[in-house]
Amino acid sequence: MADSIFTKIINREIPSEILFEDDRVIAIRDIAPKAPVHLLVVPKTPEYANVAELAAGDADLLAHIVATAQQLANEHTGGQYRLIFNTGAEAGQTIFHVHAHILGGGLEEGTLATF
Repeated sequence: MADSIFTKIINREIPSEILFEDDRVIAIRDIAPKAPVHLLVVPKTPEYANVAELAAGDADLLAHIVATAQQLANEHTGGQYRLIFNTGAEAGQTIFHVHAHILGGGLEEGTLATF
């Protein structure tokens, strides 16, 4: 199986704006933002395709992704954000290496839909 774009970013084969990195995750700015602030938190392991697999296989890593998302949201959106995991192609998942989307900075401007 070919490496995902995230694996290539982690391996520095593709450039990206890295906002945070530790031994377990990397956080980058989305190249096709859907909100004024659109960041991604990606685990360095390609083992899990989606959040359900991650939750079943490594709950500590999932918690670390959420904590990292909170830290980034504190820095970039005043702590107010939407955290999204797409699971499956019909739900909008295009890269099958689990990752979290942090969206923020837009409700007051009407760019983030409320539900």
